[in-house]
Amino acid sequence: MSKINELVSGWMSHRKVLHELLDTFEDQHLSYKPWEDAMSLSELVLHISGAMEMFADTVKNGVFTPPTGSSNIETLSELKTLVENQTNQTKSKLQALTDEQLEAVVEFAGMKSPGLALLESAKDHEIHHKGQLFTYARLLGVQSLPFFVNRS
Repeated sequence: MSKINELVSGWMSHRKVLHELLDTFEDQHLSYKPWEDAMSLSELVLHISGAMEMFADTVKNGVFTPPTGSSNIETLSELKTLVENQTNQTKSKLQALTDEQLEAVVEFAGMKSPGLALLESAKDHEIHHKGQLFTYARLLGVQSLPFFVNRS
C-alpha cells in the first residue's frame, strides 16, 4: 500500500465517525456552545471537515494555503451534505498528491516538515476535534455514540 493510500485509509477510518456522529444531532443542536467563547457545534464540524482539505492544498502547493471559507449552515441536513461533499473532495485531493509533494518540506505554523508528516499532523488535528465533538454530544444528552474509529 502506498504512503498516501495508507494515510487516506487511516483518515477515513476517523472521518466516517464524523458522519456517524452527525446522525446523533438535531437541528436545534447546531448553535450549541459548551461555553461562551467556544465554537458552536456546526462551527466545530465545519472546522473539522475543512481542515484536512486545507492541509492537502498546502502540501500540493508547497506553501500555506488558507481554507476556502465556511458556509452558513441552517439545518443538519445541509451540514451533512456539506461534510459528505467535502470528504469526497478532500479524499480526491489527497489521492492526487505525488510522492514528490509528500516528501517536499513544507512550512506551516513556524514548523518545517515533509508533506506526509504534515498530513499525519492534520489527521491528529481532526481526531482531537472529533473528541471535542463527542464531548458536545454527551453534554447535549446523546446516549448512544459511535465507536471512535470505524474500520469498515
